[in-house]
Amino acid sequence: MTVGELVDRIAEALVAPGVPPARAEARDLVAAVLDQPRFWPSAHREEALDAATVARIEEVVARRREGMPLPYAVGRAPFRHLTLAVDRRVLIPRPETELLVDLVLAAQQGGRGRVVDVGTGSGAIALALAAEGAFDEVHAIDRSAEALAVAQANLAAIPEDRRDRLRWHEGDLLAPVMDQRVDVVVSNPPYISLSEASALPVLVRDWEPHLALFAADDGMALIRALVPQAAEVLVPGGLLAMEIDARRATLAREAVEGDPRFAAVEVRMDLTGRPRFVVARRQER
Repeated sequence: MTVGELVDRIAEALVAPGVPPARAEARDLVAAVLDQPRFWPSAHREEALDAATVARIEEVVARRREGMPLPYAVGRAPFRHLTLAVDRRVLIPRPETELLVDLVLAAQQGGRGRVVDVGTGSGAIALALAAEGAFDEVHAIDRSAEALAVAQANLAAIPEDRRDRLRWHEGDLLAPVMDQRVDVVVSNPPYISLSEASALPVLVRDWEPHLALFAADDGMALIRALVPQAAEVLVPGGLLAMEIDARRATLAREAVEGDPRFAAVEVRMDLTGRPRFVVARRQER
């Protein structure tokens, strides 16, 4: 069977409510399974596929038809220059979070000292910072042992000479490193209110781990708990960088501004112009 024939067959199989335009979905699925750029199938329609490859792709199609998000069905997701293993134990990395890595690298002039990623999930942020930055140590924390197992397995996604800078910790927020001093605290914490669950897309609400999605106190509990902990562990001048919900940007900024140990508090926008990140510096005194 050729690539084009298989894409056509998958497109017919995926015509269903809730599935994106079937042909684009079929192309993306084939590309993902073959670990190729997303438009590769369109440029290689006449290329033949062996029976084992077709069978492997059809297994992914079956999972997708059950409603499973494509990254889970394939078992991996792209993040910046990395390809990470993902399953239902961790959130699927989002493009917005790639900008959080950019913010940290730019603010730290390419990276220096020690950085802590709180709520690492798949390890996306920590691994990208280790691969792209010049940090001496990158600490990755998660309260889910299952998520941490996924992140540790993803260590193989970065160059071997960068792996020894990673430190893994199971625990709540910054508890595992409260006796240390670091230069950066970065986090994409849970920030959705339980009352908003019914409004989430089915692919998110019914498949991704609720522990990584929802927080009490109208979605603000973990952000409000993280801020004073970050002030304790950051060195003077150290950076706090958090991804936030656009609907709670003001509340998140106020949570940081309410701690007098922080200064230079800013809300930064994502590529769509929505408030998406809060950054601040630990006061020098």
